[in-house]
This record gives sequence, C-alpha cells and structure tokens, in this order.
Amino acid sequence: MKKRHIALIAVGAFVVFAALNNTNLFSSAPTGRPLLLAHRGLAQTYSAEGVGNDTCTASRIHPPEHPYIENTLASMEAAFRAGADIVELDIHPTTDGQFAVFHDWTLDCATNGNGVTREQTMATLKTLDVGYGYTADGGKTFPQRGKGIGLMPTLDEVFAAFPRKRFLIHIKSNDPAEGEKVADRLKTLPPEQLAGLMVYGGNRPVLAVRERLPQVPTMSNRLELSCLLTYLATGWSGHVPASCAHSLLLIPDNYAGWLWGWPDRFLARMQGVSSVVVVAGPHRSGDGTRGIDSAEQLKTVPLRANVGIWTNRVDRIAPLLPAKRATRLSERHGQSRVTGPELVIRADAAVFAAE
Repeated sequence: MKKRHIALIAVGAFVVFAALNNTNLFSSAPTGRPLLLAHRGLAQTYSAEGVGNDTCTASRIHPPEHPYIENTLASMEAAFRAGADIVELDIHPTTDGQFAVFHDWTLDCATNGNGVTREQTMATLKTLDVGYGYTADGGKTFPQRGKGIGLMPTLDEVFAAFPRKRFLIHIKSNDPAEGEKVADRLKTLPPEQLAGLMVYGGNRPVLAVRERLPQVPTMSNRLELSCLLTYLATGWSGHVPASCAHSLLLIPDNYAGWLWGWPDRFLARMQGVSSVVVVAGPHRSGDGTRGIDSAEQLKTVPLRANVGIWTNRVDRIAPLLPAKRATRLSERHGQSRVTGPELVIRADAAVFAAE
C-alpha cells in the first residue's frame, strides 16, 4: 500500500511539474505581426484533396481571380506587394549548370514542352509557355495560355530581382549531389542575403545543405519527424532536442495542440535554438500541403511575431493581419525590376511590403 501511495505521489508530481512547465499562463507572448510565407508566390490555387507528387495541378485550378503564374518573378513581386515576408519557390538543376525555378518534375502538365525538367538546358526552358496548361474547366478554356512565354526564371534571376527578400527554396529531388550544388551556389551570396534563406526538400540533399551551411534553417520530412517525435517524448521537461536546432518546422494546425507548451512556450523554445516555426492548414492523409487561406482558418493560428503562416492566398490573409511599418516596394527600392501585371489589394487602403 505504501509503494502504491509513493507511485501515486510521483505520478501526481510529474503531472503538476509538466503542466506548470508547459502552461502559457505565465509566459509573455511576443506581440507583432506573424510572418507570411507565400507558397509559390501569388499563384493560381487548386484543391489539395488527393494531390500527390505527380498530380497535374495546372489542370485542376480554381477559376482565376488574378493573372499570376506560380514561380514567376511577377508572381513573387505580387506576393511581396500583397504582404508576404517569405516566398516559397521550387528549383531544378539544368543540364547547363543553372537552377530553373519551376514546380513540376516534368514539363508536360503546365507548359507546351515535354520531358523531365532537369534534363533540359535553361535556354530551352526559356522558350516555353509556363501558363500553357492551366485550366479550370477540364480543358475547355486555358486562361493563362500565351501569357507565360519565357517567364520561367533562374534562381540567379530571383536573387538579382529581390536581393533584400526572404525565400524558402524547395529542392525537388533526393539527390545529395543536388544539395551540394545548392549549397555551393548559396555560399556565394552576400551574408545578409544568405541570412534570409531557408531550404527544404528530400532528406539527402537537405542534409548536404545542412552540413555545409549549418546556419541556414532546413527541413525534410525525416528531419522534422526526428525533431518533433523526440520533443513529444522529452518536451514536457522543457528540453529541446539537438535535432530541432537550425530547422524549419512546418506544423499542420490540427497537430499543433499536441506539442508541449503550444503555442508560446513551444515557439520560444524553438526560437531559442534558431529554428523557424510555420503553421500550415490541416494535414489529411493522402493530400498535399494545405495553406491558411481564409479568415476562418486564420483563427486557428496564434498571431505572434515568432510564428509563420503558410498560405496560398497572401492577398486574402495579409489584410486580416495587423499592419506593419512599410511602404510600397517602388518607394523603398525604386521602380520594380519585374514587369508584368500589377496586383491591387484594397483592404483599408493598405498595400503591405516585406520588411
């Protein structure tokens, strides 16, 4: 009986300690506007239901509300104008030693080309129409056709167009040599530009980037699982696993509540190991990554200065957040280097630009 009482006391003490060590009642949340991460810039959206690695998303877009095509300089410019702090983009190496900014593994879905993207020269990719395959009605009409000719940029062109902006770079393969090539290219950037970058993708290339550029936040599915599963086992104590350091953590909003100390203590702990936390929409097995794309979804996100929001609709979400001290891009950096249609956002007469 005595042993049983001791065990109950021990369990009770553990519960009390874990609760006090992870409650947010006594923590001070950093005030300010969350970071907005615009997935593929300001792009055409589509349902994430049933989306896999090989899904042709251009053939299932929603009826267009704006003229922008994902991963183009114009879409990035529009995203930053609308209020994005970070733009996510996808890259593929080309046969002539460059990195093409384009999402799909093959060209057949979205463009008028064919074949594997990375098996082409950049000169060939520059001849393609990246809006050719976009349709919202099963192929009856193609609203972007003819508007994306020559608009596939190189990674170098992105860096030149937006030297002061932040980007999340998606490596599309699991080839460690590709990670080495990415790291070699990033090493040539000025320190202040490199400080604004993050990298995610296949585990092997991400590990290669992580080894060569440990200061750059990185993420792969395996690395994130290693961090979060260990944290679930030990985070009650306040301990942050070494595997969580210098990481990007993409947290679906329907899983966030399971994390010890969520939101404020968890966010502070990850910030303490130089990691970036970004909240996405709910994860559902068999679907692609969902964004926080509506006012209703935004209610699930802690509006803190040390959290990011993954969104496919930065034009909808930015006006719902507190304004930040900013001016139009043309006023801060001179006229835009990007030509193309201009997005106008009317929401309390505010047009935000990234700090």
